[in-house]
Amino acid sequence: MIEYWHNPRCSKSRQGLALLQEKGAEVEVIEYLKTPPAIARLKEVARLLGVAPREMMRTKEAAYKELGLADAGDEELFEAMHRQASLIERPIAINDSKAAIGRPPENLLAIL
Repeated sequence: MIEYWHNPRCSKSRQGLALLQEKGAEVEVIEYLKTPPAIARLKEVARLLGVAPREMMRTKEAAYKELGLADAGDEELFEAMHRQASLIERPIAINDSKAAIGRPPENLLAIL
């Protein structure tokens, strides 16, 4: 079962979900804006992605600038993503010990 952090208002997120479903993947859709991931889960997903927390963030979001996150440390970034889930890059798919950011959506194929 693939855990899919989804924003239904985002075209890339909708495209990624459709791609996984076309490939026959079982997907558990999590609307992360309604149910933000816990800080521990964010850390685990960053590790699975093999990225620093900033690399899984939408750094062009107004909230990123408003919160002054440009010079923030990792812990502060994880806390910000938990408090303001719109900062999390989308979509993210997790399959066991693998994860991918679906930008472009074809990146998600690597976790199948």
